[in-house]
Amino acid sequence: MPNEVYKLWWVVPILLVIAVLKTPWFKGFRGEAFVKFAVRLRLPAETYRPLHNVTLPTPDGTTQIDHIFVSRFGIFVVETKNMKGWIFGDESQAEWTQTIFKRSFKFQNPLRQNYKHVKALQATLDVPSNTIRSVVVFVGRSTFKSAMPRNVTKGSGYITYIKSFRDPILSDSQVQRAVSTIQTARLKPTRQTHRQHVQQLKTRADPSAERKCPKCGSRMIVRTAKRGSSAGNQFWGCSAYPKCRLVQSLT
Repeated sequence: MPNEVYKLWWVVPILLVIAVLKTPWFKGFRGEAFVKFAVRLRLPAETYRPLHNVTLPTPDGTTQIDHIFVSRFGIFVVETKNMKGWIFGDESQAEWTQTIFKRSFKFQNPLRQNYKHVKALQATLDVPSNTIRSVVVFVGRSTFKSAMPRNVTKGSGYITYIKSFRDPILSDSQVQRAVSTIQTARLKPTRQTHRQHVQQLKTRADPSAERKCPKCGSRMIVRTAKRGSSAGNQFWGCSAYPKCRLVQSLT
């Protein structure tokens, strides 16, 4: 019996590899690797200055940006989604739907997710807000089943979208200053930084945990809508209201 077990020693590492390949971490890593590879082929680094895996501090913790490309044609903030199946969603919806065969899963609207990244970058950089552009790219075997805005792309479509902006809006010195500022402001891209960011995300998802306003840093409190179509629904509102009017859904 021990000899039989010994002969199967190779099964254990194979099972471990399979387990890792199925983790959300590896799916995200694979999606970001695809973007980096495509960028090297089609976006010249001397024109589109790349910064990957950028974690910036925010009033309520940190925010993690997959990719930033700084160019004279704008600053592009790219959020990657490695998903399969049918994708349903609308720009105004808080959640989109992924359907695989007869099973459906909800996930956060990536445009809203990337909006926080854009706002964090705006707070870091001294550039006009209209120079920072949000881009979402889906990689993997997914199909859009809803009409998507131009900045929501599949595969290497995000490169076509980025290169569609041809009018220079930043000078060479502004580009260099933006890159230097991001490099200075970002947290070190270490495992510890990533772990702390993930822990903060878990804390934010806990309805019983104390929340801080991502805009002004004040305490967030649960409020109830009193009028309109949302009357009776609860939401997170900034305690500094009416000075700060930021709101978030409870989910």
